[in-house]
Amino acid sequence: MRLDHLSYAAGPEGLASCVQRLGSHLGAGFTDGGLHPRFGTRNFVLALKGGVYLEIVEALDHPAVERAPFGRAVRARSQAGGGWLSWVVGVSDIGVLEDRFGRPAAAGHRVRPDGYDLRWRQIGINDAAQERQLPWFIHWDSEKVHHPASAGGTVNLERLDIAGDREFVTGFLGEEATAALENLKVKWLSLDDNDGESGIVAAHFTTTHGVVVID
Repeated sequence: MRLDHLSYAAGPEGLASCVQRLGSHLGAGFTDGGLHPRFGTRNFVLALKGGVYLEIVEALDHPAVERAPFGRAVRARSQAGGGWLSWVVGVSDIGVLEDRFGRPAAAGHRVRPDGYDLRWRQIGINDAAQERQLPWFIHWDSEKVHHPASAGGTVNLERLDIAGDREFVTGFLGEEATAALENLKVKWLSLDDNDGESGIVAAHFTTTHGVVVID
């Protein structure tokens, strides 16, 4: 297991303005990731160093949003003002998690502007939506060369500030997964530091013009 990406929901400003704002802060340009037709969402992505990427996502006015846990989670976060939605862990065997959760992973895909159909499977969205300190999981069916962070980037994720309980998250992930994620720097904050809500409070990035904190 490893950190795959961070997900940020656009707020009332809309996707385009949010992409421009965060891109300006980070000194890097996002690329159009395309539509997620099964989830009723679309995103823009920014490749970071270390095989990780940042996505900014919004829910569309589409019936799929109501049917898909991811679409509902994005819409709810956007309606709450936008901001950090979740952190996502990449896995090599999604079947282990399907057995654990007792349900199949949801298949996802999006057609990039270059025409390539990027495909993956994901699971744990409902759990992460209820307990935002928890990550959800993704397994890429497309070849590694097509991963959104395959080209690398100039921005590096230095640290996540997460409001929640480290022991609770460790218990959810399991010791093996926690060990695999040990290079991910996390500062655990009390719920009181985040108005009683769990989840990502801020992400610290090293950019070409210094450290940038996005909350």
